Amino acid sequence: MVSAWPLLPGNLLEPNGYRMTTSLSLASELERIASAIETDASATSQISLTGIAEKIARNLGVKSDEVALMGVSTRWRHLHFLVPESLKQVGFIPLSSTSAIAARTARESRPDIINNFAGVRHATVFEGVKISGETSEIIQKMISAPILSGDKVVGVIQISRKGPSPGHAGPDFSADDLGKVLALCKPLGKLLQHLAGES
Repeated sequence: MVSAWPLLPGNLLEPNGYRMTTSLSLASELERIASAIETDASATSQISLTGIAEKIARNLGVKSDEVALMGVSTRWRHLHFLVPESLKQVGFIPLSSTSAIAARTARESRPDIINNFAGVRHATVFEGVKISGETSEIIQKMISAPILSGDKVVGVIQISRKGPSPGHAGPDFSADDLGKVLALCKPLGKLLQHLAGES
């Protein structure tokens, strides 16, 4: 029995993680989960970052493989993938990289909307990895934002739209989309501090 869960009104636990209520916004729900973990560290075993990424995907109208969460390793000075699972073992992104958008986001602690992503110089090694056995598609559009714990960057969230062309990938990301992502960055920072650990 996890004593912290009563802090989350109307929550339902599923075998593979936590199902969020529909009555609260995603950002508010992430805040509540982070508070529950702070109260009872054993609650971390009930939380799935993959499940959270799926909720973020639904909230932003993208596919689950179009959400990436990365943690910052201050020890090794790199970013490592937390979600998608299939990218965890592929490698890491040095924070010093001049071609990786995620590294720039972490270094400068500044969000970006890039609606012509395929035309921008960027690292492509992770883009070619097949996720869930599907054919890999080119990232056409992206939001990249720092995940913060206080003033410290502890991770990066990237939301993308993939497809053979910008038109097939879906609509451009808007300032409203960026606002939704930024609202998630602070509660995600609290979660990553507990769930990702230092590597």
